[in-house]
Amino acid sequence: MGLKLFLVLGLFCVTSVLGFGVDPALRINVFDELTLGEGFDGVTQVQGFHSESRAFHFQGSSREVKAPEDVSARMLQKLRGRTEFTVLVTLKQEHLNSGVILSIHHSEQRFLELESSGQRSEVRLHYRTKGQQAHTEVFPYSLADGQWHKVSVAVSASHIILHVDCNRIYERVVEIPFMDIPDDAAFWLGQRNSAHGFFKGVMQDVQILVLPQGFISQCPDLNRTCPTCNDFHGLVQKIMELQDILAKTSSKLSRAEEKMNGLDGCYCERTCSVKGVVYREDESWTDGCRNCTCTVGYVCVCVCLNCPESEQVNLTDRCCKVCTRTPGGSWLNKTHETIGNIQLITNLKRISHDFCAEGHDCVEHSDCINLEAGARCSCKDGFRPLRDDNAYCEDIDECAEGKHYCRENTVCVNTPGSFMCICHRGYIRIDDYSCTEHDECVSGLHSCDQNALCFNKVGGHSCSCKPGYTGNGTVCKAMCDGLCQNGGTCISPNNCICQQGFTGKRCETDIDECSDGFVECNDKAICVNLPGWYHCECRDGYHDNGLFSANGESCIDINECKMERNTCANDTVCFNLEGGYDCRCPHGRNCTGDCILDNKVKHNRQIWVLDNDRCSVCSCQTGQVMCRRMVCDCENPTADLFCCPECDPRLSSQCLHQNGLLTYGSGESWVENCQQCQCLQGQVDCWPLSCPPVDCEFTVVPEGECCARCIIDPCQADTIRNDITKTCTDEHGIQRFSGSSWVKHGTECTLCQCKNGHICCSVDPMCL
Repeated sequence: MGLKLFLVLGLFCVTSVLGFGVDPALRINVFDELTLGEGFDGVTQVQGFHSESRAFHFQGSSREVKAPEDVSARMLQKLRGRTEFTVLVTLKQEHLNSGVILSIHHSEQRFLELESSGQRSEVRLHYRTKGQQAHTEVFPYSLADGQWHKVSVAVSASHIILHVDCNRIYERVVEIPFMDIPDDAAFWLGQRNSAHGFFKGVMQDVQILVLPQGFISQCPDLNRTCPTCNDFHGLVQKIMELQDILAKTSSKLSRAEEKMNGLDGCYCERTCSVKGVVYREDESWTDGCRNCTCTVGYVCVCVCLNCPESEQVNLTDRCCKVCTRTPGGSWLNKTHETIGNIQLITNLKRISHDFCAEGHDCVEHSDCINLEAGARCSCKDGFRPLRDDNAYCEDIDECAEGKHYCRENTVCVNTPGSFMCICHRGYIRIDDYSCTEHDECVSGLHSCDQNALCFNKVGGHSCSCKPGYTGNGTVCKAMCDGLCQNGGTCISPNNCICQQGFTGKRCETDIDECSDGFVECNDKAICVNLPGWYHCECRDGYHDNGLFSANGESCIDINECKMERNTCANDTVCFNLEGGYDCRCPHGRNCTGDCILDNKVKHNRQIWVLDNDRCSVCSCQTGQVMCRRMVCDCENPTADLFCCPECDPRLSSQCLHQNGLLTYGSGESWVENCQQCQCLQGQVDCWPLSCPPVDCEFTVVPEGECCARCIIDPCQADTIRNDITKTCTDEHGIQRFSGSSWVKHGTECTLCQCKNGHICCSVDPMCL
């Protein structure tokens, strides 16, 4: 049924609610919210792309354009929890600048950040996924060209569209962003923080619209009438919610049926209510001189000795008469003054008889005791009589009356019939009446880190990190001089554990798998060393057939002649070769050997610099264009510092590492948090670390590594290719779509998830 709804949604179009106006409740106008232009150094108002709104020039690297806490909270409230929104900006970015347009982050967690890299000609969208993983979506496109551009990035659940100048440049399916932004997250404009990611250029109309197809407000001609990807995901979510409601209803129905089936064997106990007191069936009690029993209703009778009434006499304080003749036949003197003394009868001869079993009037906290001539009540230990017959007793408060034995470091607590000695906080029990100070450090019942020292204190303890570690004592982290580089982890003082692909005391050295002989690529591929790993890249003249084999076996020849990827002049004939081509002159002709590049003629042996890459030098050699990177000679004072950043000696061209403790020269690169970073003329640019392609259903990123690996067990996977046609059947027999989750029946903390037909259950740490 659910799949039919999906098909209906995919085919059915609805009218868009967007027009030229946008509800202010759905719009975040960043310039207006920040009151930009008032008190922000490095930001000045200038002429924009149009005159209908303000534009601002961002320059320098000593500015801090950050929203105040109340303003940030107001903006983020509109965005929090949304799965459909659009970031809009009109900008003119300086040549080769790499900077952040806007950034919403909390500590190191970037919830939404839009970045433009002029160094690598990329637009990057950083966010966090629902699996709490950092994700960067990279769009190869250059905005840093000194020209005005209208830019929009529209997010609709797992669907992202990049428009530049009202042209759809990229449309991708990605992991759904997680927009549960913390209340204290920071909102920055034109920079990542106070030290990195400075955008240089002019920005205008910086907005976030929390509605479908927000790009239409920037480019009305792009209006569409079909539902968005978020609509589809919303329907999927509703179906999952209905599935969950069905499962819970089925569970309740099942429990109700179980209770109904058990009603036949249910025992309903009968009770008696007498003078406001409820007695259970067959329970007995004393009502004055009557012994009562709860039967059907209740019955009270006077139960006396088993002898003729003519031989019975009354005794003082007794409800029943006693026999005047002993079982042996001896008569008692009825006129004796002590005839009311039951002890006299006892002294005459012991009688072995259970008077208590025949009934008594001893009630709460009073016990019945058999005497020679009858039964008597006696208060239990810890209780005192309320009347002379001891039938009713009250608790003695030993604590209030000082009748306890509690000693030092304890507090007396009264209990029915007794008392308890409770240890003061931070003390441990020696016996029932005394306690001693609790040495939490010795007992191990402390909160100190394993790399901290524990100091016992009266009523508690304190923690202090050991030498070589830093922290608050509860959490201590090792310190390494110079810190661990390239994503390494400091596990003990001056001891770094390196990520795969790096080595050295500080993990400062990349392992060159290509030169060290670890890798053997196919002859059609060449080994390319990358920070932390390598891959076999197809040689010039070859391309991959789509199988992406690790050693390059999937590289096949490119037919440059057939695909018109050659530079042969019109007077020659292109002849394909393995891994290349040849421009051959027909027999009897006198060919020039010229080259055709971008519809322009380059003469044979001509040398030139590419228009779009001033660092590449090309030449025409008998119809073929050969290009190479410019050779850098740092001894040459006229060296192009852009093409040769390593030759730039200026301090202003150095960059500060993210930790604020290391500096790098222009042209140097490093790895930080699974990103490749480079310093270029004082600006730091970081991009996701290149990873080898993985083509599998289930992947996981091992702890301490940056790249995903294929695994077989779906329950261990970080990422799966969700296929809604692969459903799971839960314990109620209800079908669940891949990606849905539910709490397992009969449990409170067992969370199950459907992963492409596989049910994976684990304990939810949030409910423990």
